[in-house]
Amino acid sequence: MTAPGTPAPPTAPGPPENTALKRAIGPRLLILFVIGDILGTGIYATTGKVAGKVGGALWLPFLIGFAVAILTAASYVELVGKYPKAAGAALYTQKAFKVPFLTFVVAFMVMCSGLSSASAAARAFSGDYLGEFTSALPPTLVAILFLLVLAALNLRGVAESVKANVVLTVVEVTGLLVILSIGAYAVLNGDGEPARLTEFEASGTGYALVTGVLGATALGFFAFVGFEDSVNMAEETQDPVRTFPRAIFIGVAVTGTVYVLVALVSSLLVDHRTLERSSGPLLEVVKAGGIDFPPGLFALIALFAVTNSALINIMMASRLCYGMANERVLPRALGRVLPGRRTPWVGIVLVSLLAVGLVSTGEIEGLGDTTSFLLLCVFAVVNIAVLVLRKDRVEHRHFRTPTALPVLGAVTALILASPLADRDADVYVRAGVLLLIGIGLWVVNKVVMATREGSAQDLPDDRHA
Repeated sequence: MTAPGTPAPPTAPGPPENTALKRAIGPRLLILFVIGDILGTGIYATTGKVAGKVGGALWLPFLIGFAVAILTAASYVELVGKYPKAAGAALYTQKAFKVPFLTFVVAFMVMCSGLSSASAAARAFSGDYLGEFTSALPPTLVAILFLLVLAALNLRGVAESVKANVVLTVVEVTGLLVILSIGAYAVLNGDGEPARLTEFEASGTGYALVTGVLGATALGFFAFVGFEDSVNMAEETQDPVRTFPRAIFIGVAVTGTVYVLVALVSSLLVDHRTLERSSGPLLEVVKAGGIDFPPGLFALIALFAVTNSALINIMMASRLCYGMANERVLPRALGRVLPGRRTPWVGIVLVSLLAVGLVSTGEIEGLGDTTSFLLLCVFAVVNIAVLVLRKDRVEHRHFRTPTALPVLGAVTALILASPLADRDADVYVRAGVLLLIGIGLWVVNKVVMATREGSAQDLPDDRHA
């Protein structure tokens, strides 16, 4: 094994290259994929809700979230280097603990996190940003049509989807650069209220302040999710063992820095109560910035940004279905690939339909917080799994993270997933209902598999008779 960050020598044996999927993603595309996956709905739509929880010190939850994301990203980099296969966290859980029920629960939680994230993006698309152009269409109808269009793009092919991601990533980065430019202009001209940057919404000190910051961080962590999606594209990435470490670390570092700066600008120029009331908080920053930048143009950029988030989450969930089907944790039918296009069409159809159903169960804040809660639980398992799997040696060289990082990653993930993070009860209810649905599906799948095995065992006797 190599030291952290050290590439394997050219003569080192690599992992198996057998895959039914097309390796269409190169190093640069993967970096843009990771950045594009992390950027998007979280920063464009939930910044105001985070401000409502923490107050003017909006930058602090994003800074803490950045640190937590780096810890878990290091674990994902080690694991995807060891096991460059689709299925991500579910694959790592199965290899570490070998408990099919736990594997299924983790897989289902990851899938549901992608669906709730895509649904949050769909809600954001149909909110204040679209309202700059029209309010004639029912928001729920817009959100459903939005998801169906993305499903069609995903069915067309991974290359088309990833290239669309590149275009959308450039657009959404441009939007955030506009926000940073507005902030720089405001600072140079002495505008804004620097005193807001140290104001906390929670009254008093001690426990209330801590839980308020933890709650804001848990919600703000929604802006950082996405890097874990990329490992589900391992079988469609060229030389994944070498490509993933650089792509994930660069992606998290770039987005984390941008997020903290955007949070500073937002709080500097707009009161946190105004941000909280808007489903398009960065649009409020544009309007208050003192630069004559057309709000309609920025709204269009934001629509592209949330589109990118939803597209990648639908891609992730469908690839998760494909990978788990190949691992025999989900029905094999979910691993069927569309001839010619070589895309997992059954998985795409399934997750798209589930996302359409989920979009009516909550608004942006609730769906975003549900995404964070589900993934924080998964991240705790992944950080533990990387330690358990240290005993499993593979023939090829790969990245190895320092042991302290997964330990800290597991602890911080559990804290942010716990009731110490002041979140609404409906988040736990929604996650609990989703988990119960998953357990029900697991039971049904086990019964079907047992029935088929029993029928197969009866066949030789019938033929002999």
